[in-house]
This record gives sequence, C-alpha cells and structure tokens, in this order.
Amino acid sequence: QVQLVESGGGLVQPGGSLRLSCAASGFTFSSFAMSWIRQAPGKGRDLVAVVTSSGGSTSYTDSVKGRFTISRDNNKNMVYLQMNSLEPEDTAVYYCNARSRYGDYDYWGQGTQVTVSS
Repeated sequence: QVQLVESGGGLVQPGGSLRLSCAASGFTFSSFAMSWIRQAPGKGRDLVAVVTSSGGSTSYTDSVKGRFTISRDNNKNMVYLQMNSLEPEDTAVYYCNARSRYGDYDYWGQGTQVTVSS
C-alpha cells in the first residue's frame, strides 16, 4: 500500500537547522511531484516547497526562500527538506505530499512536528 513516512522533526532553537526526510513506497515515486506542507497550531495547511517529479525544478513559499531547500532522490524514493535559520514562526506539523501529474492521485504522510523555541 502507499506509504509516506516523515522523520527528522524535533525541538530546535531559533537560528538552528533541521533536515526532514520522507520515505515513499507503494507508488511510482519518480512520476509524482513532491511537496512539503505545514500546519501551524490553529491555522490551515500552507504549501512550503515543491519539487517536480524529475527534481529539475523547485519552488518555495516566500517566507522560507533562502532558508529551506527541498530535494529528492528518485533512486531511494526519498524527499528531503533542509531547514536553516529556523524561526519560531516555522513551528508546525510538516507533512510530506505526493501528487500525480494531473492531480488524480494525492497521498499524504502522517506529519512530523517541528518546534522552534528557546
């Protein structure tokens, strides 16, 4: 069955770094765009970063540009989010998402908590 399993979350001080990982299985990973989406307490889900199926193109929400980097390894069925210069406003549950080209398949992980606090 389809699985997306996130890891790497935790508690970090402002200015610190974390690397999130998402292990995918049960579908043709290299055919899906991959995203990281976050949900802060009491707020809706926000798209943080997207990488195309080939890994050739990425995009970011303005608030994380220059601080976060999304990447993928199609040989290992993995997607990553390197988060640097973390701010308290980055505190959220981070979800891994896989979306097919025409949006007919949309898969989610269970989420990993990131807390930025001193």
